[in-house]
Amino acid sequence: MEYNTVREKITLAEYGRHIKRIVDNCIKIEDREHRNRTAHEIIELMGQLNPHLRNVEDFRHKLWDHLFMISEFKLDVDSPYPKTTKSQIIEKPEPLEYPQTKIKHRHYGKNVAALVSKAVEVEDPEKRLAFAQCIGNYMKLTYVNWNKENTNDEIIKNDLNIISKGELSLSVEDNISELSRANRQSNINQNNNNGKRQFNNQGRNNNNQNRNNQNRNNNNQNRNNNNNNNGFRKQYNNNKNRNNDIQKGQ
Repeated sequence: MEYNTVREKITLAEYGRHIKRIVDNCIKIEDREHRNRTAHEIIELMGQLNPHLRNVEDFRHKLWDHLFMISEFKLDVDSPYPKTTKSQIIEKPEPLEYPQTKIKHRHYGKNVAALVSKAVEVEDPEKRLAFAQCIGNYMKLTYVNWNKENTNDEIIKNDLNIISKGELSLSVEDNISELSRANRQSNINQNNNNGKRQFNNQGRNNNNQNRNNQNRNNNNQNRNNNNNNNGFRKQYNNNKNRNNDIQKGQ
């Protein structure tokens, strides 16, 4: 018995060893037209064996690349797409550059530093103050998300002054909690809506329970009435039979 471990290695195992043998036979065909027709038939067979490739954009181009890879780039046919070479497969892509930006206050993130740099360039004092208040609001939200606790506005104002190197400063009267209050109000409204839904659901459940209890009481009352009627009938029949027996005895 011949095991796969002693057989020739397959480049793409998902197509199987039979496709590899067909491709090897296609390489040996001398007539170029016949070889081109055979290559197109192999592409159709490869597409049927791997229908998931139909969901891939330009899947036929991918099939042709796989065909050349299976043939170890020895197949010489006219491909409708640029022929893939071995060097393109082996070649490694260039590594991507990772941003090496050092942030002193990491819990605020890189976006805060970018916003501060933009706000510093604003010349209008009123716009710069409004910009600083918006940045302060955003800094407070990120601080709460990072530390999961409330913070003092003076800490945010001091950090903003440090990040901007003294270019942006907020006074004691400046309020940076408006956005936070808006978020808290939205959470309160959401909780109120959830409470109303629970109350309405509880009311529906109570109404359904009352209906069920009423139906049970009516059914029990009907049973009691039926039992009483049956008792009255039996007593009437017994009295009637007793009177008949008395009349016969007389």
